This record gives sequence, C-alpha cells and structure tokens, in this order.
Amino acid sequence: MSGNNVHIVVTGARENNLKGITLRVPHGRLTVVTGVSGSGKSSIVFDTLAVESQRQLNEVFPAFIRNRLPRHERPKFDFIENLTPAIIVDQKPVGGGSRSTVGTMTEVNPILRVLFSRYGAPSAGPSHLYSFNDPQGMCPTCEGLGNKLQLDLDRLLDKEKSLNEGAIRHPSFAVGTNYWKRYAQISRYDPRKDIDHVGEPVFDADKPVGRYTDAEMHLLLYGEGFQTRRPDDLGKVAINDYEGLVHRFTRRYIKPGLESLNARDRKAVEDLVSERPCPECHGARLNGAALATKIGEHDIADYCAMEISDLIGVLEGVTGVAATAVVPAALAALRRIESVGLGYLSLARPTRTVSGGEGQRLKTVRHLGSALTGMTYVFDEPSVGLHARDVDRLNGLLAALRDKGNTVLIVEHDRDVIAIADHVVDVGPGAGTHGGDIVFEGTVEQLAASDTETGRRYRKVLDVKGGYREPTGALPLRGADLHNLKNVSVDVPTGVLTAVTGVAGSGKSTLISGVFAVEHPEAIVLDQSAIGISPRSTPATYTNVWDMVRRLLAQEHGVDAGLFSFNSKGGCPECQGRGTITMDLAFMDPVTTVCEVCEGRRYRDEVLRYKLDGKNVVEILALTVEEALEYFSNPTILQRLAPLHEVGLGYLTLGRPLSMLSGGERQRIKLAHRLHEQGSVYVFDEPTTGLHMADIDTLLALLDRLVDSGNSVIVVEHDLDVIKHADWIIDLGPDAGEQGGEIVFAGTPTEMARTCDSHTAEYLRRSLPDGSPAAHR
Repeated sequence: MSGNNVHIVVTGARENNLKGITLRVPHGRLTVVTGVSGSGKSSIVFDTLAVESQRQLNEVFPAFIRNRLPRHERPKFDFIENLTPAIIVDQKPVGGGSRSTVGTMTEVNPILRVLFSRYGAPSAGPSHLYSFNDPQGMCPTCEGLGNKLQLDLDRLLDKEKSLNEGAIRHPSFAVGTNYWKRYAQISRYDPRKDIDHVGEPVFDADKPVGRYTDAEMHLLLYGEGFQTRRPDDLGKVAINDYEGLVHRFTRRYIKPGLESLNARDRKAVEDLVSERPCPECHGARLNGAALATKIGEHDIADYCAMEISDLIGVLEGVTGVAATAVVPAALAALRRIESVGLGYLSLARPTRTVSGGEGQRLKTVRHLGSALTGMTYVFDEPSVGLHARDVDRLNGLLAALRDKGNTVLIVEHDRDVIAIADHVVDVGPGAGTHGGDIVFEGTVEQLAASDTETGRRYRKVLDVKGGYREPTGALPLRGADLHNLKNVSVDVPTGVLTAVTGVAGSGKSTLISGVFAVEHPEAIVLDQSAIGISPRSTPATYTNVWDMVRRLLAQEHGVDAGLFSFNSKGGCPECQGRGTITMDLAFMDPVTTVCEVCEGRRYRDEVLRYKLDGKNVVEILALTVEEALEYFSNPTILQRLAPLHEVGLGYLTLGRPLSMLSGGERQRIKLAHRLHEQGSVYVFDEPTTGLHMADIDTLLALLDRLVDSGNSVIVVEHDLDVIKHADWIIDLGPDAGEQGGEIVFAGTPTEMARTCDSHTAEYLRRSLPDGSPAAHR
C-alpha cells in the first residue's frame, strides 16, 4: 500500500465550497494541503476524507457498538478509493478535567506506577494503588485532586440582607429562583399530616441573615435530616429533603470541579471560593501508603513534580532489575517528549494549563509511541503556537510518523512545514465562493515555481523592514514574577508595533496576558480563546448587526422585530429555523436534508413579504459583506461591517453559520468584532493563527493602520514575517519553563539579527534573504 503508484483518491467532493474536486493523496508519503484561509482545505481533508474514513471504520462494528459511537453523515462526494483508517490530530485544546495531567495524557504515569509497585519499598501493592484516579490510591481528603476548594462564607452571604433581599450571592440562588425557594419559602413538612398543611416557616425570610442565632445560621448552612414543603414553579406543592446551603453548594458546584461548569457558573463560583493545596497530601494527590513507597530518595509524586529533563537524569541512575524491565519504557516515552522541546514540563502539570502549541506536540508525541502502521495521520496546522525552533522538532516527528509506514496528511500554512512535504496540494484560488478548486499539485520545488497565491508567497523572502517608528513613550512593567517570570522589569514602548517573542513556554503570554493586561486594564486584549459560537451564530449576529437590521425591518412595516429572527417567531416551524432536518436512524448514519417546508431559507413564508430597500430577510442574509457595505446606509451597521472587510472577510455572507468557518476565518472574525472598540492599547496573542502567508500581509496592514492612528499594538507572536515587520522586539528566554522567564533582548529587528544570541535571533537570521545587511553580525 505504500508504493508510489498507490493513492487515496477522493472524486467529486462537494462539501461546503468544494466544486466537485478530485484529490489524490500518495500512500506512505507526507502531503501538505495549503491555500488561503477559507479556500476549502479543511472541507476536503477533514469534512470529507477524515469523516468518511471514520464513518466506514465504524461500519465494521456490530450494531450494538455502532449505536454508541459518534455518528457521521456521509460527506458529499462521488466515491473514494484506497482509503485507510484515519487518526485526526486537531487544534482543539487538550483540555481534560482536574484529573488529567501531562503524565496521564502521555501514558507515562502508568509506567511509573508499575515501576513503584514492583521495585519501590515498601510496596503499597498493585500498580493501581499508585493512581490518584483510583479510590484506593487517591488522597481521601482531596479525592485525588491535590487541591481543596474552600467556600468563603463571608463572600457567599451578604449578612446585611435578608433572604428576600438576596442575601445569597450566587445567581442560582437569586430571589425567585428554584434554589432560593428551598430556603426562603419553606416550612417543615410532617408526612403524618395532609400535604396542604402549612407549618411554621423554617426561616424568617425578611430578617437579615446577620441577625440569625447560631442555631438558625447552622440550620441554614449545614442543616439536614428533615423534609420541607414549598410552592413549585407551577403553583403546586413540592416536598423535598432539606439540604443546608453549604452542602448544596459543595455538591452542585465544588465537587464536580470548576472545569465541569459552564463559563457563567464557573466565574460566579470562582468569586466565592479559594483554592488551596490539600492539607493532607500537600498537592501530591495520593494517599499515605502510595507516598511511603520510595525508589532511592524519591516517591512517585517527586517523580511527577520534576521537570521531565531532570526526571530523565534521575531514571538513568536507577539500577538493578528495574533498569532493564520498566525504566527503558519510561525513558523512551520521556525522551520523545523532551525531543519536541517540552522537557521543561512536569508530569504533574494539569493538561488544561498547557498552551495550544504544547498541546499539539503532546498529541503528536503520543502517536509516535504507537506500534500501528499503514494509518493515515491527519494534522490540522500542527505548527500553531510553535517557535521556529520547535517547528524544526515538529518536522522531525512528522517525518518519523511517515517513515514508520504511515500516510501523513497536513493542513498547514507554515513555510517550514510545507518545505518538508513529499507532495503539496494547493486549494484556491481564493476564499469562500472564490475557492473550492485544486489549483496546484506537485513537489515543493514545483510549488515555488508556480503562479498560485501560495507559490508566489512561498518564494517571497522578506527582509526586516527598517525605517522603524519612534516610540512616543513607554508602559512600564516592574518586578513581574508570575509563574516562571524571574522578577522581570521591562518598558513596553507606546506608539509602535511591538512583537513579544521567545520559544513556547518562555513566559511570553504570562508577561503580556497575565501581567501587562492586569496592570493596564484599559488594553483591548484578543487572546486565543474560542469565539463562543453556536450553529445559529452568523457574521451578522456575532457583530451585533442583525438586531439593528431586524429593528429596521420592524419599523418599516410596523411589526414585531421577533418576526425577523429564525430563532424566534419568524423561524420555520418544521425545522425550528435551522434550514435543515437531521433524521436519527438509530445505528445507521444520520441523514440531513434541506427542509422541504422553507427550502432551507429558515423562515416562515409570510416573513418574506416584508422588504427593506427591495430585499427580504433571506436576501439580506445572502448578501456578502462587500455587497452589504453597498446595500446599507445606516452608519452604525456600516461601522460594524467595515472591520470584516478590513480583515479580508468581505466574501462571507451575513447568514453563513460560524460553525462552518475555518480556524483562520474565526480568528479574523473575532478580530473584526473588537476593532470597533475605542482604545489606545491593543494586545494580540498569536493573531496569525490559521492565516495563510497572504492573509498575514492583510493582518500586518491592519496593525499598521492601528499604530498609525495613534495606538500602541503589542503582538505575542512566533511568525517571522510579523517579527520582521515589528518596530520593537521583546524576546523572552533563554529557553522554556525554569530555563525561561527572563528578558534576553529588547530592541529593533535589525539589532536582534546583528547582535543577539537567542533562539529567536538565530531563526530570524536564517529567514533573511541572501545579502541582507541585517543577517551579518
């Protein structure tokens, strides 16, 4: 299957904007699919090839199992040949709950548990007794979490207020809510009496809780063991077992862990609790028996708390039978992690705290340890969040996966990843309706000689810009020591474009997002968080334009504005405003069809007779941003839409679901959403994420406009084209983790290239064109 003449062939692909294209992916080779953001790369690679591979693989299982697997609709294509099982390594954050760590994710922890159970002394027993995820191994006090959330009663209760005045400071217990009624409107219920019998109220709901007696306060907070009677939301009587406020709050919000809560609840709970190391295990997560076992002077928690590079050295010193039986497996896994520049992490590091770039490499490393061959590994921009030095390491991993006999398929923009491809597919020529075709297939050398947008930009090597702007002042940071920062002091210049650089884990985001943004709350910060979309979100709703359009239509015709919302009164009753209907066929693949009633328009027919300047609501949603800027005259609407055009999204229709946008398009729509805000300091955390080299030119022009308008712009960035374009660079390092956290350079790109010895400077010099004066030291 790995011969040169055998390909995965997708014929007639029509997902999203694809125009019936045919894709050929050579088996056993490394193929990079590139093209401008929104051109259709993900539609062909992920929405077609990867989905069909998983769909067909699921069909080999019995119906009982299939009914419990994720179900995929058949993508729109004619046929696929020579398909192999696909493993998808996407850009989704590693995430995981409070119990997920680098050690559990990379499966090094299970190896260490075997090591300590067999060769440690005194042994606690089988390996699972060293797991903080097992009830027999975890610390009983913190249940294996390492920390205890402590409810602060002074924050929870406003003792100046009564229950009826909102004494409980949490939105779920606000006046009128179900939880509030369980305290403010209850009386004791005696099951021997009629349900309609109303006894004495348990609490005086008009009395400030600060004037409760000790017994009343204890009952409110910790009471239990009796039943209560209260009115429910329908005006009937509800009988409940009484649960004190502290017990209910702990059970509902603390025990599940903060990461299990939605954003609103998590924020509300964080305001009322404090997190402290567990008083029994002191953060080790394990019980006393597990922690009593030692190899040399270290217990298993010591191993997990070390930086991986240090742990490798410790394990290399382990002798005896363990050194030939278990230690080699642990060392092999740890060295793979170190080989991609993550030796500064510890196995105890919670996965929810790793950066996007760190997560990408951890996911890739996990697959390197697999014995599977003949697979297709599909990567979604694996270079995201990586310094140029780490991209070199990533390329080694990708090549190693290929050399094990696998097909590696990568959606990517980074020129250094494109450079290692055996085969390149370029999708375009433009984005949205202007894309959806394959405009090039061939080698990297042939791409560099081609006339596609990618080919032209790939062979164009930029120099540092020179002609730097002069700072108008400075924003000082003094004594920053958050996380790995080592008492950092630096002046961030104003009135210029500043790039904050350094390898992943060096402290860039900590310095800017964690310290600078807190000390300068007036700054407008655009970070790497998701844009918080739903399948009903569109460019029009996300930019708050649609509410204004609906009001204009309502005013024009004297009707309710809700009539023009497909989420409300105007939505088609058959599909509830979705435009499509998905039929769940039990263990068979779900089938999605266009709604026959509204024909995909999402609205009731009667809504379409109302028009604004000759167009009904469906026709307005079908306008591209470019067309909408010509169609509307309302200055506020134009002000909100203009940034979409500025960031290169003029081709998007107002009604396109945001869930269908590419990563680069989502990044830019988030940027456009914030551009209308008034501010003088802008902070961007890796704004090039998901952007093609040509799209980066558009981004740089936008950043220049912001600076030239009198703003200060700070970008945390790895992209060398952005670094070359900056007026000032603040470089952190010299390395990552404990070896980072210092300012190693501050100055212009030219000065960096000529005088600096940092990793960033080295790769900056390598990226300069031959003959550049800045490249010579």
